[in-house]
Amino acid sequence: MHNMDKLYESVAKRGHVCVGLDTSPEYIPEAERSRAATDADAVFAFNKAIIDSTIDIAACFKVQIAYYEELGLSGLQTFSKTLKYIRERGALVISDIKRGDIADTASRYAKAHFEGDFETDFVTLSPFLGMDSLEPWLNRADNKGKGAFVLLRTSNTGREDFQCLKTAEGRQVYNLIGDKMSALASAKPGKTGYGAFGVVVGIDSKSEEERREAMAIRSERPNLFFLIPGYGAQGGAAADVSLLLREGNGGVVNASRSILRAWQASGKTDNADNSIAAKHARDAAIAMRDEILDNLR
Repeated sequence: MHNMDKLYESVAKRGHVCVGLDTSPEYIPEAERSRAATDADAVFAFNKAIIDSTIDIAACFKVQIAYYEELGLSGLQTFSKTLKYIRERGALVISDIKRGDIADTASRYAKAHFEGDFETDFVTLSPFLGMDSLEPWLNRADNKGKGAFVLLRTSNTGREDFQCLKTAEGRQVYNLIGDKMSALASAKPGKTGYGAFGVVVGIDSKSEEERREAMAIRSERPNLFFLIPGYGAQGGAAADVSLLLREGNGGVVNASRSILRAWQASGKTDNADNSIAAKHARDAAIAMRDEILDNLR
C-alpha cells in the first residue's frame, strides 16, 4: 500500500480537510510569542497545539517550507520537528516544497525529503522541466511508498500565463501535464485505483466556464488524487470542491489561514494563548469538513 491509498482511507474516515501549517509568527498569540526563546520555538509550540486539536478531523496536514525558511536555520529545525511530530502522531503530511529541477539535482532533493531530517509522506512538484525531472522522485517514492502532487491547474490568477495556454490542437497546457500524470498512474495503480502521484488542482469557479473546466478535469482524470488549494481565505467554497471530487473522495482540500487565524477572526483576542487558538482552529476545521460533506449529500 502506498501513501495515496492511505490518504484515500483517511479521507473516507475523517473527511477532506488538509490543515495547512503555513505558520507565520504573526499568527501566534502575542503572549505565546513573547515567552518563547525564538520565533521558531513559538511556531513549533503553536503547530503542536493546532495538530493536537485537529488530528482526529484532518485527513492530512500540509507544511509550506517557505514559512520556515524565512526564519533561517532555526526555522528549518522547526520544519523538521513539525514533520516528525505529525508522523509520530500517526497522521499523513505533505511537504509543500514545489521542487522541479534536472534529474541529478532532483535525486538529491528526493533523498532529502523522502528520508532523513526532512522525511515526509508527500511532496509538491513542478513539472516545468519535463518528466525526467520527476523520475528521481518516482524511483525513490516506489522504494519507500511515498507520494507527490504535481502542479496541474492552480488557483492563482497567474495560471493563465502558462497553464491555460492552448496548443495548436486547441488543448490547454495543463491537459498535457494531466495526460502524462494519468499515464503514470495507470502504469502503477494503488489498491484504491489512484496513482502514487496526484496533481494540484485549485478551486476557482467564478464563472460557468471555469466550473465546466473543473468538471472536465475531474472526469478526465479518474485515477489522479487531487490536492485542492483555494478554499477559505482564497475564496473557494464547498460547492467548488464538490466539482473536483469523485464519488465523494479523490481529493483533500487545503486551508491554512482560515484555520490558523480563526482565533484572530473571532475578535476575542484578549489574553489568547495557544489553547484558545487551537480551539478556534478545531472549530474552523470542523465547520469546513461539515460544509464540504453537506454539499456532497
